[in-house]
Parts: sequence; structure tokens; C-alpha cells
Amino acid sequence: MTRVAIIGAGFGGVAVAAELLRQGFRDIVLLEKADRIGGVWRDNTYPGCACDVPAPLYSFSFALNPDWSRRYPPHQEILTYLERCARELGVTDLVRFGVEVADAGWTGDHWQITTTAGELISADVLIPAMGQLSRPSIPVLPGAETFRGRQLHTAHWDPHLAIDGRRVAVIGTGASAIQLVPEIVGTAARVTVFQRTAPWTLPKPDRRYGPVRRAAYRRIPGLMRLSRAATWGLTLVQGAAVAGNRVVNPLVRGYSRAQRRWQVRDPELRSKVTPDDPLGCKRVLFTNAWLPALARPDVDLVIEKIIAVTPDGIRTADGVEHPCDVLIYGTGFAATEFLAPIRVTGRDGVRLTDEWRDGAHAYLGMTVPGFPNLFLIYGPNTNTGNTSVIYFHESQARYIAQAVRRIAAGESPLEVREERATAYDQEIQGRLAGSVWTACRSWYRTASGRVVTNWPGKAAEYRRRTARLDPADFRPVVIPQPSPALHDSADAHHRLQRG
Repeated sequence: MTRVAIIGAGFGGVAVAAELLRQGFRDIVLLEKADRIGGVWRDNTYPGCACDVPAPLYSFSFALNPDWSRRYPPHQEILTYLERCARELGVTDLVRFGVEVADAGWTGDHWQITTTAGELISADVLIPAMGQLSRPSIPVLPGAETFRGRQLHTAHWDPHLAIDGRRVAVIGTGASAIQLVPEIVGTAARVTVFQRTAPWTLPKPDRRYGPVRRAAYRRIPGLMRLSRAATWGLTLVQGAAVAGNRVVNPLVRGYSRAQRRWQVRDPELRSKVTPDDPLGCKRVLFTNAWLPALARPDVDLVIEKIIAVTPDGIRTADGVEHPCDVLIYGTGFAATEFLAPIRVTGRDGVRLTDEWRDGAHAYLGMTVPGFPNLFLIYGPNTNTGNTSVIYFHESQARYIAQAVRRIAAGESPLEVREERATAYDQEIQGRLAGSVWTACRSWYRTASGRVVTNWPGKAAEYRRRTARLDPADFRPVVIPQPSPALHDSADAHHRLQRG
């Protein structure tokens, strides 16, 4: 029986586990370091946290949800949906909670996984499903350790954090910050937002889903698919704008300018919130409340560079100290540091960190030369700038299930050919070189400028290219033969441990 170990129980981990179960595989374990399923939707609980992809599309195609309360649901609703899916699909029973992976090494015929508690777990196939947005990125600021108030990242939100009457500083103007700030203004005594670059924003076409709509969805499931198709069509329009379409791009930029003019009357503030980067260079943010929040008299937008944190606030390059009692980092995630901090060692003792020293890469975003039977979910260059990443998860899950089926049929371990992976990487990086994502600094790129997160084409192209596993993409792997004396102990050692 083929043993499969999946690291992480977010949307990606649940997607691949569900697909493997549908294909008849049962010897599966999901190793989850937290105490519940959910990934980013478990970890991010800051006020205002919600999905920025419409719910009809931000859901599994095989588990459409008639009970969404609104088009852009809050994080708790998404978490509840994912937990329900995992439970109904039989995935929850496969999860070992409170198990954090420290190391994973290829022994020659299987993967040996070591947890932070020192437990050894063996598997034939290893599927890291940790995602690109699992490790918060916190800037190293001089003097941060001297700050006398409370400081935390949005991904480490404390529900007991006292905001009432406090002076709050928020560093960052990305997706988390634009959701958080409108929720805390009016409660905090004053909010100071520190901006490095202004984001492109668009009005958020949010609306509540009433009981009539929900009842109709339950009675006529086809209506949900119609809504999903319509949402998909809107993402194609946004994708065309990001890709620089000569018709759509100017229209979307004009819509964004109209939003700024309508919601920000002060010319000086409007100048501060007007982006310099090309549309789509960073993620376009949907919001109706961000700009009005910045225009409030009890909110300051600071564009000067931060040079230090003091015991009582933040000092900027112009010499001004901005006092605060609470410091919140809305600074995103270390998206380019795939699989960290897990140490992964492949064939011949090669470390994955060495293989990726110039930036992460993987054939079809899933498999790397020198690392047999290793398949990533949400790996390098599989992020999407305009549609639902769950669509990509499902494509990857189907491809990986084909791989596991071949392995289970008695074929040798699957390791992608170096020449196929190199040609693929050259193609992807060549296409990305002409994209808008190379026009500015962002979490899409490494320090050297390589784009390692985003897929350069349409989502439908990715699905087409991953629809069928081509055996010619993989090289034979010679499995060392153990001596007869070691046979019995090896069999015991290889058994998948479930706790």
C-alpha cells in the first residue's frame, strides 16, 4: 500500500487529500502543526479579515456552498466552510494535529520525516501543502525591541488586544492593512498608517446574500454554477487588465482614479494614495472603506521612510517621531521562502535550499529534479494574480493523484527529468520577464528580482497543462536493495505512523 504524507491542512492539503480519497487511496496522513484545520483562514483573525475573491469562485468546484452570507465572506465563514468540507469528505479523520515537521529526507526508496518532537514518520510520497502565505514577514527595524507598547503581526492577532482609546500605528498598506484599518478607526484614539507604496484599489462589489437566494441555491444547485461562471468571467476581465490589454487596462485604471477622486477630496491626501507603479505590479485591492478611513481627521498617512522604532513610537526619515501605544505589522508573508523552515534533502544528499539558492522553481510548480516522489501544492509559480487559487489547488491535486496511482502500480519512484524541468523554468521565466510583475518590488519576487510566485498565463492554460501526467517527463530511479538481514527491520521502520 502506498503511504502518502501531506504537510499542512489548509485548502491545498484538503484538496489533495480529498482527491486521493476519491481515487481509492487510504494510507494518507496530514501533518498539521496547529490544533485545527484552516491554514491562513485559521491563522488570520484580525478585524475585517475577509476573502478578496468572490465566494462562488473561492470554493471547491465539487463542494459549492449555498449558504454564503455575502459575496466576499469573512474569514470565520470561510474557515467553517473548509472544516465542513474536510469533515464531510473524510479528510479530518486523517489529520494529526499538533505535529510540526522539522526535516524530510529521501532515503533511496521512501521519505523519512522528522517532527520537531523527534518522531520519525515514513511515507512513499511526500506532499508539502504549506502554501505561500503561511509565514508572516516582519521587517527588522532598529529599536523594535525597545518599544514599550504592544506589537504584533496581523497573522498573529490577539483577540484580547486593547484598541479602545489607544494610539495605533499600522505598518503596511497591503491586503491585510486595508481590511484592518477601517475596522479600528473610531475605536482607536488615533491611527497612523505608514505607507511605502500606494496600492491600486477598486470598488469592492460586495453584497449580502439573502434567504431567498440561499434557498434557491439549495433547491437548484445549477444556479450556483451559473454564479461561479459569471464570477470566472469577471476574473478574466481583471486578468486582461493586469496583462496590459489596450482596452481593458485603461478602463480599469480610470475606474480606480474615479474611486480616488470620489472618496478622497483632499488633493494632498489624494496625491499620497495615487500609485506610481503600473496596475497589477502588486495585487489590486478591492475595498470601499480604505480611502474614506484614510480621509478621517483621526487618521494620518505617513509616506516618509521609517528609520527606527523608539520606546514610545516610530521615527521617520524627516526626524518626526510618531507616538503610538500599539504597533501592528500589516507586512504580509515570506511568500518566496517555500517550505521554510523545513529542511528537505533529496537524492544524493542534495538540500532543497541549495537547489533553490537562486530562487524556487518546480516543474509545473509541483516537482523538482533530484527529489523523487515529492509533489508540492501551491508551489513556485502557481499563484494567481486575478482568480481563485483553489482552482490551481484542484488542478494540482488531480495531477498528483495520477502520480500516486503510477507509484502504487509498482513503478519506480517518479523524479522529473532535469532537462524537462530546466526547459519549463526557462519558458516560465521568459514569459514573466515581459510581465508587469517585474516592474516593481513586491512579494512576488526574490531579492534578486526573480518572480517565483506567479503563474504567467491564464488559469485555464495551467489546468490544461496539468490535466495529464506525461510519463516521459520522469526519469527512472534506482532503488537500493536492502540486505536480507535488514529486511524485517526495514519493513517495520517504513510503516506509516499515525500516533
